[in-house]
Parts: sequence; C-alpha cells; structure tokens
Amino acid sequence: MSSLLSNIRVLDLSRILSGPWATQMLADFGADVIKVERPGSGDDVRHQGAQLKDRGGQPTAERSVFLALNRGKRSIAIDMASPEGQDLIRQLAATADVVVENFKAGDLARYGLDHVALRAINSRIVYCSISGFGQTGPYSALPGYDLVFQAMSGLMSLTGVPEGQPGAGPQRTGYPISDTTAGFYASIGILAALHHRDTVSGTGQYIDLAMLDAQVAAMSSMAMSYVVAGEMPQRVGIRSQLTCPYQDFDCADGQVMIAVGNDKQYQQLCNHVLQRPELATDPRYTTTPLRVQNREQLVPVIAEILRSQSVDHWMAKLRAANVPAGPINDFAQVLKDPQIRHREVLQHVPHTSAGTMPFIGNPLKFSDTPVTYHRGPPLLGEHTAEVLREVLHLDDAAIATLQQQGVVA
Repeated sequence: MSSLLSNIRVLDLSRILSGPWATQMLADFGADVIKVERPGSGDDVRHQGAQLKDRGGQPTAERSVFLALNRGKRSIAIDMASPEGQDLIRQLAATADVVVENFKAGDLARYGLDHVALRAINSRIVYCSISGFGQTGPYSALPGYDLVFQAMSGLMSLTGVPEGQPGAGPQRTGYPISDTTAGFYASIGILAALHHRDTVSGTGQYIDLAMLDAQVAAMSSMAMSYVVAGEMPQRVGIRSQLTCPYQDFDCADGQVMIAVGNDKQYQQLCNHVLQRPELATDPRYTTTPLRVQNREQLVPVIAEILRSQSVDHWMAKLRAANVPAGPINDFAQVLKDPQIRHREVLQHVPHTSAGTMPFIGNPLKFSDTPVTYHRGPPLLGEHTAEVLREVLHLDDAAIATLQQQGVVA
C-alpha cells in the first residue's frame, strides 16, 4: 500500500523543534525526509532530555527531545560551512520537492542555500523558512525562542492566576507551544504549496513563516474580542471566561475537571451528578451568562459537594450523565487510560541502538493510507553513505574522500 507522500522528498535543514516537528509529520505521511546535521554534534536537541536505553538497558547518547521530533528521517552529517558541503546540499536540493529551514532570517544566503539560490537550481522546490519574526520587519534579524513568543503574542497575558489572587501573574504553558504551532502551520503550508504545484502551476514557491505570527494567529478566538470590540481578554486561571462551571475541583483523593458548555449539561450536572435539583432551577444559574455572572456563589457550592467522594466516584457519575469531565492525569496515567490504549497512541518503532523504541504516535487515522512507522529517529550521520550513494550516486572512493576531508561524517 502506497503512503500519502511516498513520491515526495524533503531536504530538512532545520533543527531544534519547529522545523523538525513539521518534517516529522511529512515523514509520518511517507515522505523521504533527509535531515542534514552538523558533523560531531548534530541537532542541538540531541543533547536534551532523558536518555534512551539500549538493548542491554544501558543509557545511550540518544535523548528524548530529539527522539520525539525525528522519527522516520534519514540523517546525513554535512559540514554546511565548507564549500564542498554547500555543494552537496545544493545537489540534494536538485532532487528534492521540499526544503525546510529555521535559521535566523538571511543566515543561509551566506552559504548560497537560501530560497533564491536553491529554487534557481530546482524550480519545483517548495522552500519553507521558519524564523522567530519572519524574513521582514524591524525584528526580523533578532533571535528568539518559544518563551519569547509566548510573551510577545499575548498568550502569557491569558495564562496564569488572575490578578488579586495568590500566585497571580503571567505564566508560560507547560510545553513549547509556539514551536509546535509553527510546525503545524508549516506542514499545512507545505502540503498546500505542493498541491498547487502539482495541480496548477508546475512550480514550487517560497513560504515565509514567523513563529510570532503563528502564535498570534492561533489565538484568534481570544484576540478577536479586542479586535472587533476593544474588550481585552483577561487571565482567569483554569476557569473559562465564557461558561461556568468550567474548571478544576478537588475530590477526596485527587482533582477532576468539569467543563459544562451549555445549559442542558448544567441541568444534567445538578440533577444526576450532584443530586441538587434546586441548583438547576435557581434563577441565578439557569443560563450560561447568569452562571458566569454569579460564579462566585455557584462554584463553592459545587466544590463542597465534590470534596466528599473520590475521583472515580464522580467520573462514573459524570460520564453516565454525559457531562464533559476528566481527571487531571500525569503521563503515567495518560498511557494507562483505556481510551488512549484503545486508540494505540503509544507505538513502537525499530531503533538502531535500542532494538525497538516506544513513542507517541501520529493522531491522524486515515481510512485508506494509514500512517506507518518503519524507521526510528536516526543516529547522527547514520545514513550519510546511504544517501550519498542512492541520491547523488557517489561511489565508495568519493565518499571516503569527503569523510577524510571532514566534509561529511
């Protein structure tokens, strides 16, 4: 069975998170992703996170952050700073459908590897540049990481404990959301440009994606209240600004999140879960706007009831009543959850050092072309000789010469 992108080759010049996240999705869909890395050190995130254990249970040099972002790729170690290495990359680009990079704006031009240079070699290339602030504008030359974009995009103004409460102040999310958001936008843009190339124009195009732009765009549902009405969204902590009850509650042995989204669900909560029908008919709480307006009276009543029983007790009643709710899980609990197990979220893939390696799989379930996993995250330079032989048709002597010169590893 052919995969979705079995005829697509991606030259991945990116590193760290946003670019590798995008190219890993393309690899999941069957693209041949060739990851170019620095000899000796490789991608920065090869040195971040927990260590993978080998077949004998001993720690390896492979780290969890790299493993999470690079399955399905082939690694070729090329010295991009050398003229010979640059020429190899240009030769690879001549065979590619897609090039992805996330250097600072303009950095690759000094190597002759920018979109103008590579698209002059291969007009069918879709070339995607991911940078912090984009290729234009007053901040375009500045560096930046996820924390910066969470702050500048307005996300941190919405995240954290409300003013006037203990611990008040802006907070970052628990994972680098700006990177993954940019990666999602990049993969969508690349697929759209490939479709246009193959059905309309016959040529590729350039995609300029800023992480700051992507994070602002992803928050449109919140930002639009200010855009259209001048109403500034505020931090409300775990609570929702739009509905109630929609927050965490303490139980006898843990916490549960209850997310009532409409009046019918509120009726179900009162009548069938809390066994307090008078709350359902109380005129202060009969509609969503009224419950939001009077949340300071309603929430303590619900909280007192829920503290009396266990998480399992309340979750059984909430699910039976079709009230949206869930326990607050750590990752051990996540992976034991029967729904997660049924959906086969945890997958295994061959790995050169470990034999097999567990990982979190792609959530997309295609009916005719399912995502398959044949190759684990590569060791640094694991496929250098293979790619040079297969793609550039170099013989062993030529490859050995490049290795001796330090151009490849």
